[in-house]
Amino acid sequence: MARPRIGVTTSRRSGWRIFPLVAFNVWMAGGCAVRWVDGSDARMADVDGVIIGGGDDISPDLYGGQIVASARLDPGRDALERRLVHEAFELSKPVLGICRGSQMLNVALGGTLHQDAYDTYRDSDRHRTILPRKTVLIEPGTRLARVAGDDPMKVNALHSQAVDELGRGLRVAARDRGGMIQAIERVRDPFAIGVQWHPEHLFYARRQQGLFRALVTAAAARKAHHGQLEEVDAATR
Repeated sequence: MARPRIGVTTSRRSGWRIFPLVAFNVWMAGGCAVRWVDGSDARMADVDGVIIGGGDDISPDLYGGQIVASARLDPGRDALERRLVHEAFELSKPVLGICRGSQMLNVALGGTLHQDAYDTYRDSDRHRTILPRKTVLIEPGTRLARVAGDDPMKVNALHSQAVDELGRGLRVAARDRGGMIQAIERVRDPFAIGVQWHPEHLFYARRQQGLFRALVTAAAARKAHHGQLEEVDAATR
């Protein structure tokens, strides 16, 4: 069977730098990545799963927040990713959200964000590095715990915003030591996990590789199931 195709959303401005690293992680997990930016022909029918990547802040217009003068926004990308999240769930295709992508997963399902998360969570360690210096605590019994284990995990951190009120059908999968939400997940299929950190930079870590393997495995299973349905349909015509 051909490798599952994974659509990866990136910033039009800076995505050229990060996409090769995400694509490398997807390839190691058994998939093939396709880059999507605002304005590209991003069709859910062409892929078996989706990664909503990191980047600029999400416009607070989408969740009732306040415009911050220093925020760097990309409304075209916001619209693209919001559509893709809904289409992925309608077609039962798995989703992995990375940093901004985790926040978009939440916002697309009706949730809200802390625009200055570290002002709210004063006890959270504030690291801004691609190195694994931040500790997150994984909630037992979650899908994330099954994928990566439930021991405390060292991750990196580049974000200033974080999930506030959860969107429909989501639950908390991890927090940091200060209580800030660091991962969310859908409570039912299709597979959907959003992590606040950047696992693509931690490709050498087995537990981070597990996130990409879980996505690609779910995409492959969906692809195989859909192929079987098409064979049955063809045979009954």
